[in-house]
Amino acid sequence: MIPLGKADIKREGKDVTKATIGRMVHFSLVASNRPAEDGVDVEVVNLRSLSPMNEDAILTSVKKTHRLVVVGEDYPRCSVATDVVALVADQAFDYLDAPCKMITAPHTPVPFSPALEDVHTPGVDPIVSTVKSLL
Repeated sequence: MIPLGKADIKREGKDVTKATIGRMVHFSLVASNRPAEDGVDVEVVNLRSLSPMNEDAILTSVKKTHRLVVVGEDYPRCSVATDVVALVADQAFDYLDAPCKMITAPHTPVPFSPALEDVHTPGVDPIVSTVKSLL
């Protein structure tokens, strides 16, 4: 059983925190291997549940790494990503060494075509480039 309100640290790191949920956990873990080749140590936090959300796990990780990337499949407005960024801006702003970044689907309807769905869903390459841009 997965406990509600308890995040899971899928990968320990010291340079950047990635907060994510669902399918994006896998993409985030794959993307964390590329910066690791360059000496960047990425921590991946699987939120697992959104209400309740384990705010302490997010804040503890950001206080350790001083950077945050939120990866999600939802839209960039009124989303989990905006909630997490707002939480960190409100309660851990002084710990940040770089602006918080969000990797989300574009602010467009979800396409029906499988080829367009692949473009619509955030992938590994945007995650890698966003992490590198914070360092």
